[in-house]
Amino acid sequence: MPYRLNESTGYIDYDQLEKSATLFRPKLIVAGASAYARLYDYERIRKVCDKQKAILLADMAHISGLVAAGVIPSPFDYANVVTTTTHKSLRGPRGAMIFFRKGVKEVNKQGKEVLYDYEDKINQAVFPGLQGGPHNHTITGLAVALKQAITPEYKAYQEQVLSNCSKFAQALMENGYELVSGGTENHLVLVNLKNKGIDGSRVEKILEAVHIAANKNTVPGDVSAMVPGGIRMGTPALTSRGFVEEDFVKVAEFFDAAVKLAVKVKAETQGTKLKDFVATLQSSAPIKSEIAKLRHDVEEYAKQFPTIGFEKETMKYKN
Repeated sequence: MPYRLNESTGYIDYDQLEKSATLFRPKLIVAGASAYARLYDYERIRKVCDKQKAILLADMAHISGLVAAGVIPSPFDYANVVTTTTHKSLRGPRGAMIFFRKGVKEVNKQGKEVLYDYEDKINQAVFPGLQGGPHNHTITGLAVALKQAITPEYKAYQEQVLSNCSKFAQALMENGYELVSGGTENHLVLVNLKNKGIDGSRVEKILEAVHIAANKNTVPGDVSAMVPGGIRMGTPALTSRGFVEEDFVKVAEFFDAAVKLAVKVKAETQGTKLKDFVATLQSSAPIKSEIAKLRHDVEEYAKQFPTIGFEKETMKYKN
């Protein structure tokens, strides 16, 4: 069963989590999310797990790069098992890793050591249970990413990711946007669009049309994941291309222009369904002209920041 945010603050409701754990006594509690802009209180969840004799699994898929660089708190001191993908903020190839505790778990009443028993269970579940043969090219790519993750340059990159996201959040709020939890402490922002009279699905369509990658996302109070009230955005990819704080002020301006255009398209649309919105987007000459102009502006700005990886000299984050 899920635990939830406090809808008035946008933060995880740890008190309710503890009450639910006391009532239902779960065997495992997961600490991890895909659109949570705040830091997890792993110590608090660890205490809840200890009371219920539950396993704490920390899924740091979205924040593992920040954890690896040491710029946000790590779950490793508290979790029994830690999982992560490797292609998000860690900036490696598509894949995943599982970490688990080994060695002495406790000493029982008879004075005998009790060992953690995760290793065999997890290994057998992965292979042959869930995974086929190894992809050696992916393993090699991950090795390169992990080697990068221990360098001073990588830490500087992740610090810039955080700084960029903080500035991005500030710029969005200055443009009148409401952020879930009122800000960010990591690499992402979750924008609640309800005060703009538009939803995430429609804004996502406009952003896609002007070549801005973002995704619709539920926000507190939503009743449907198909027509959610929010948009999720993050700073790692553009930071890799060399964007700094003032560039994200410009990104916020582009986002604002896209939202205003979405509101305009919605007002001109006959019908309430998303397909009606898309039909107007594709058929209205004035709207198509505005889309083309904004797309051109976005592309011209982005051209200043070539995608890294084509030549060795461009692989550096900064000169």
